[in-house]
Amino acid sequence: MTKLYSVTELAQELDVTPRALRFYEDKGLIAPQRAGKTRVYTHRDRGRMILILRGKRLGFSLREIAEWLDLYDSDPGQVEQMRLTLNKARDRIETLEAQHRDLQQTLDELRSIASDVEDFLRSKGASTEAAE
Repeated sequence: MTKLYSVTELAQELDVTPRALRFYEDKGLIAPQRAGKTRVYTHRDRGRMILILRGKRLGFSLREIAEWLDLYDSDPGQVEQMRLTLNKARDRIETLEAQHRDLQQTLDELRSIASDVEDFLRSKGASTEAAE
């Protein structure tokens, strides 16, 4: 028999809130079955949620995640899905590398400012410890 998860069980297993599961359901990314009024999630729903959470962690939009999940359903050979994944991954790498360069430049500038201010304070005989 296929394992079914309640909202609470799946939320706990994936370390998300039940509200998060309902959110992704409202967005059409997962479609739990109903047992009366109770939502029950299948192994497939669990797998989709793992992919959704991974996509969010990697910075992809819900639209991009939905596109990827739709291809999974419509492309049994997963060739188009893998091509899309490759293109999205390359784009995300490029974006993150640009952000990394920008962040490094900001850190270098802040370190330079801190060093200049420390030198100034020392020249005045003042402490370089932060005032509280």
